[in-house]
Amino acid sequence: MPASSEVSHGDEPRLLYVEDEPDIAEIVMEMLAGHYRVEHAPSGEKALSVALARRFDVMVVDRRLPGMSGADFVRAIRTAHLATPLLMLTALGTVEDRVSGLDIGADDYLVKPFDFAELLARLRALRRGTRAVGERREIGDWLFTPRAQALYSPADRRIALTLTENELLELLTSSPEHVFSREEIIAAVFPDGGSPATVDTYVHYIRRKSTTEIIETVRFRGYRSGDPR
Repeated sequence: MPASSEVSHGDEPRLLYVEDEPDIAEIVMEMLAGHYRVEHAPSGEKALSVALARRFDVMVVDRRLPGMSGADFVRAIRTAHLATPLLMLTALGTVEDRVSGLDIGADDYLVKPFDFAELLARLRALRRGTRAVGERREIGDWLFTPRAQALYSPADRRIALTLTENELLELLTSSPEHVFSREEIIAAVFPDGGSPATVDTYVHYIRRKSTTEIIETVRFRGYRSGDPR
């Protein structure tokens, strides 16, 4: 099957599949057809070009590729702030290999040989997680990636967020025009107990890490996503 060929049509989610072995690629693409619109790339270099040019809902990447390895591809797309969920396939099954794959930015890891039903289930789980948190959100000239739990400044500086900070910013950016009262924020982010002072404290934490304008204070009403330009 030719490189970068697409399988299936219609409204199926788009999947980028990176595999250099043509026989293996043909079998897997045939299995995925009917579930995904699959675009195949036979190398990490080709995959990176395609990934930066088009939007995908999920990616499946073989770790051992000629030239740019699967690990290098993952590093490259995460450096480019692409938060597309990604599953890495590999014949390397040690704990160290799985941990290193996750640490470089893969969201899941499946060891060959694998059962196709398990692959589909893992892809469904990855996509559910993406729908739940969103992939990337612009806040003025800043970039917020909920899946990566991070903010990126206009100068491309990465700012790690705590889980609570991430949930608070995710809530505010889910509806940028809406002013969230402190009570709404407590109910969504601090369901086990919080106070208006707690909300104010976490807003301060996020501003201190980034910029004051990242969250706008609306006097007597609450907070909303800012526009730090």
